[in-house]
Amino acid sequence: MDKKILLCVSGGIAAYKAIDLASRLTKDGCRVKTILTESATQFVSPLNFSTITHNSVHSSLFTDTDPIPHITLADWADKIVVAPATANILAKAAHGIGDDLLSTTLLASHSPVLFVPAMNVNMYRNSATQANMDILRQRGHHILEPSTGLLACGYEGQGKYPPNEEIIYALRCYLDYRADLAGKKVLVTAGATAEPIDPMRMISNRSSGKMGLAIARAFALRGADVTLIHGMLSETVPYYLRKAVYTPTVQEMYEQVLAEAAGMDLIVKCAAVSDYKPASASTSKIKKGKALSLDLVATPDILAQLGKLKPKGQLLVGFAAETENLIENARSKLVRKNLDLICVNHLSTAGADSTELTLVTPSKAAHPRYRRLSGDKFEVALQLAERINKLWNAN
Repeated sequence: MDKKILLCVSGGIAAYKAIDLASRLTKDGCRVKTILTESATQFVSPLNFSTITHNSVHSSLFTDTDPIPHITLADWADKIVVAPATANILAKAAHGIGDDLLSTTLLASHSPVLFVPAMNVNMYRNSATQANMDILRQRGHHILEPSTGLLACGYEGQGKYPPNEEIIYALRCYLDYRADLAGKKVLVTAGATAEPIDPMRMISNRSSGKMGLAIARAFALRGADVTLIHGMLSETVPYYLRKAVYTPTVQEMYEQVLAEAAGMDLIVKCAAVSDYKPASASTSKIKKGKALSLDLVATPDILAQLGKLKPKGQLLVGFAAETENLIENARSKLVRKNLDLICVNHLSTAGADSTELTLVTPSKAAHPRYRRLSGDKFEVALQLAERINKLWNAN
């Protein structure tokens, strides 16, 4: 991520976590300059940031070596991120107050800013703070909501500084895209199902769920109302996906997906579900001994049922993981299951952080249309979200 990031740190107890954010951004290849408010310098030292970023740190309008630092820094940055953003700086930004270097730099900025609020839960819930964030959103700025947990003040609730990896995901999204999918209802399935053989053993697969999580994250950051229905995952569900339902078996996923499906604008069926399950599961652990035979029966075909029930205007996207004849197999599945788009990848990418997807869409022409996406799974998810947004706009 070769970008110029202006990291603005305001004066909350979470300011120390911005040091790690600066480190991560620098390691990712970003050029990072930092602004600290006077209050922030009570919590962290400018030396922390200059040492980590190997770049300049600024804290004053009048003693900076640059005579107009608020203009120079605003023009330099590809993106400004305010982390943590206190209630005070949110109020200043919303009402155009410029009385220090950070607030005047925000006024001089010509592109949307990413704000990462972190504060006491009552300060966050205060109607003035909520109104100020609404104003900033209406002006095209981005708000990454805080997480919920035990706060430094001893209270528990929403207001906690979020994981830095989620800030970086948000930053990557907003460098190229806006939160322009508000009002869209999206259902994503992710992860591997597990069909029990006995209380210990199960039939499952190698899916990590990373791709489905990346897709859910990409749509949520772009403003969509995302429901995630998932099996086993190798990573934690992003804290801002508040509609996340764990469904360990195919039958449970089938029932939950069908219960949610009708009101969705888009369904992305990315979960790796078991095609078969034991006809009956033992209620006690099967002891090791002679060879074991399993009587397997087919599980419900969730995607096929969604294709049958798909209402007018809903987009249905499927996934296929193959080892050979990728396009031909994907094309067949696209037609059989009444899909609007199918994403096919080679099974060798299962569990990896990067992938290569080929998108196959219906076509009346002699040859179907394809598009290939590659990169880490979040980058591919962002590209997929953009492709689907274009399908919406075309209809």
